[in-house]
Amino acid sequence: MESTKYGRTYHFPFSPGTSSDDRFNHEYWTDIQSFSQLLYTEKLDGENNCLSKRGVFARSHAAPTTSPWTAQLREHWGRMKNDLGDLEFFGENLYAVHSIEYTQLEHYYFVFAARIKEVWLSWEEVTFYASLFDLPMVPVLRSDRVQDLTATLLEETVKHLALQPSILGSMDPRTETSCTSEGLVCRNAAAYPVSEFQHNVFKYVRKGHVQTDEHWTKSWKRTKLIWERGTN
Repeated sequence: MESTKYGRTYHFPFSPGTSSDDRFNHEYWTDIQSFSQLLYTEKLDGENNCLSKRGVFARSHAAPTTSPWTAQLREHWGRMKNDLGDLEFFGENLYAVHSIEYTQLEHYYFVFAARIKEVWLSWEEVTFYASLFDLPMVPVLRSDRVQDLTATLLEETVKHLALQPSILGSMDPRTETSCTSEGLVCRNAAAYPVSEFQHNVFKYVRKGHVQTDEHWTKSWKRTKLIWERGTN
C-alpha cells in the first residue's frame, strides 16, 4: 500500500485565518460530542513532513522530498527507516523559518500524528511510538473531558489559547518582536479510522498567519536552536 498524504484539516467556523481554498466544519460540535477526551495542541508554523518506510515526504506523497531544509530530517530517517514497518509519523519541520521564528527550539521536528494503515493512532499511542524513535511531540496546551464542555466554553477556550505566544517562543521574523502562536489544533484523543479524519481533527488559525511569498524557497533561512542564540 502506497503512502497517502495527511488529510485536509477543516477549520472551526470561528477561525479567522482562512484562505479561499480552506474548508470549515460547521458540525464540529456534533462531532466532538462523540469523543470522550478533546486534546488541544499548538499548531506550529513549519512544513508538514511524513516519515515512512518509503521515505520522507512533504505535503505531497507523489515522491520523497529532497529539499535542503529536510536534509537533517532525512539523515535521522535513515537511521530509523528499517524499524518503521507500517508506522508513519507526521510532524512539523521547523528547520526553516516561515511566518514565525521559534526562539526556544532544542529540536526541529515535532510529531503531531501517527498512522498505521487505515487508523490514526490515539494520542497515547502516538506519544509512545514517538518516544521509541526519540521524536519530540508538538506542545499540548490542554485536555478536556467532553462531558465537561459546552460549545460556548469550547469556543472561548480555543480563542483564549490562540492569543498566547508559542510554547517554543514565537517571534515575527520581519520585526523581531514577540507574536502569538500560529493557532491550535483540536483532536479526538482516541484512535479513529482514516476515513473519519475530518470529523476528528479541527483547527483555529490566527488572522493573516501566512507572511511568506512564492519566493520563500529561494531566500529561506535556517532557524537557530536555543543554544545558538546566547543569553540575551
